[in-house]
Amino acid sequence: MQKIRANVLFSVLCMSALFLSCTSSYYVEGSSSITGLDGKKLFLKSYEREGWVNVDSAEVLHGLFDMEGPVDTVRMVTLYMDGESIMPLVLEAGKVQVAISNSQLLAKGTPLNDRLYTFIKKHNAMEVAVEDVERKEARMILEGANIDEIHEQLQQEKEQLQNDMEAYVKKFILDNTDNVLGPSVFMMMCNMHPYPILTPQIQSIVDEASDHFKSNPLVKAYLMKAEENMQYLKEQGYSQQGISSLPY
Repeated sequence: MQKIRANVLFSVLCMSALFLSCTSSYYVEGSSSITGLDGKKLFLKSYEREGWVNVDSAEVLHGLFDMEGPVDTVRMVTLYMDGESIMPLVLEAGKVQVAISNSQLLAKGTPLNDRLYTFIKKHNAMEVAVEDVERKEARMILEGANIDEIHEQLQQEKEQLQNDMEAYVKKFILDNTDNVLGPSVFMMMCNMHPYPILTPQIQSIVDEASDHFKSNPLVKAYLMKAEENMQYLKEQGYSQQGISSLPY
């Protein structure tokens, strides 16, 4: 397994796909209720072929910060502080309102940011629902329920929730293959694995995605590495079923 090529540095937070030339401006208006951010400098960064590139920066003063600049292309960027990523943003024309607190991260006010954070909110809720099933199983066992019966029942419930979540992610990506959101969320999903691999979900998305999506530089590079890894695993004697059961 050590021969499997290492994962390329992909991330939804480092997507730099370029779309929609324009001469408008972006304006980021941010607020934070976290006192530790006061006096800190925040950066907007994108990941280009040459590596991380600073797009803009601002200091947080009394819980407020703002950034402004021209939009020549719509792209995905990441809000950073001290080398640590905080949240993704779509840099597009218009006013983006950013709220940072201990309970939530939110960007709204422009079409793609609204769409992105609606997706993130629902996806987070679906993840919480899966976790609730796991807690429910532990609670019922402590209350004296039959372990085997409860496990079988709740495992089916958990699998259904996970299937629903996968379907939701797939639909979002396919609905946004021709803008920055599709490739960004796709790469976020792929980065959950330690190395590029073609899982059934990833393959299903690729099979249905547009050529425009598959020509995205980061998506294209990921798929190339994933195909190389799949070929290597097959040469090592893994069946398709065996590859699917690997601990990604």
